[in-house]
Amino acid sequence: MPSGASNGGRSAARGGGAGGAVAGPPGPLWIAALPKAEVHLHLEGCVPPSIVGPAGTGRVGVDPAGADPDAPPAFGDLADFLEYLDRSCALVTHGDQVERIAYAICERARDSGVGHADVIFNPEHWPAWQRDLGGFVARLDAGLAAGGQDHGVTTGLCLSLTRTQPPSASTELVDWLLHARPPRVVALSVDGNEAAAGRTGGRFRPLFERARQAGLHTCAHAGESSGPDGVRDAVELLGAERIDHGIRAVEDPALVADLAARGIPLDVCPTSNVRLGVVPSMAAHPIERLRAAGVPVSVNTDDPLLFGTSVAAEYGTCAATFGWGETTLTRIARTSIESSFADPDRRRDLLQALDDYAGAAGPR
Repeated sequence: MPSGASNGGRSAARGGGAGGAVAGPPGPLWIAALPKAEVHLHLEGCVPPSIVGPAGTGRVGVDPAGADPDAPPAFGDLADFLEYLDRSCALVTHGDQVERIAYAICERARDSGVGHADVIFNPEHWPAWQRDLGGFVARLDAGLAAGGQDHGVTTGLCLSLTRTQPPSASTELVDWLLHARPPRVVALSVDGNEAAAGRTGGRFRPLFERARQAGLHTCAHAGESSGPDGVRDAVELLGAERIDHGIRAVEDPALVADLAARGIPLDVCPTSNVRLGVVPSMAAHPIERLRAAGVPVSVNTDDPLLFGTSVAAEYGTCAATFGWGETTLTRIARTSIESSFADPDRRRDLLQALDDYAGAAGPR
């Protein structure tokens, strides 16, 4: 995270332009206190690497005796990363582990100024719980409720299907969700390797329609390992309210213009995209081009413990890389809250907190 000016980490300059700052990006204290939401966060990426241990993390050449057990592992690409998730989540077999993982999400959210988090979970990654999905969600609910009470963070769960799973398995999950209707599960999602699965929008379309008719929100991973066609399918076939990643939309100017005109948010995870080779570097990341074109964007972690990041760190990295100042960061925080699946009263309270914070930080 970049170091800021004095005055409590707050940059003295404010204004317009790409970042609205002349004297450097805002400091870490200002960024951490900025009210915001996180809307692209995977439960699977919140499993401490120490559960797997150095032998299973891909940290080749690291001495297990001297290694930090929770140091982020190394990944070659998205396929390697997804394989790691299967290994790590398979070792979570006890309910108290699930509750601790969920509780820690709220702790980290508080430290980054996140007042609400939408947490994506994919049952396919959790083999010990596939015969007791209700029990798994109940344990998640208990951990998130306790963390929310202690740290003032609200949370919702987004149940995610896998693009490569058999259609019968996807239907079974949606059947369960619509029958059980756990209160904390607020959305249906889909994720997985788009490059391996191909275009699947038509196959998942009926399931997303059922979810919408039942009053659930919808979001979808697209435009990460797929090109712009994946983003268009997520919008036009799945009716996704927001797109997780979506950055390869930048390859299709007409799609970018459409996303901007329709106000469809992209839930962007910059460090994840660099670490998994979706983009070659942070400087080459298209988030600023998309934002400048009028596409609503939020900044998120994706899998914070596996990429060694936090929401505040992601904001700081983007501020330093793209010259974002307080004005731009506040707009991005506003997008994160507005696009969250928090209930309307909670969104209103968070937006008011953001307005109060931005007003207090305004020109004197």
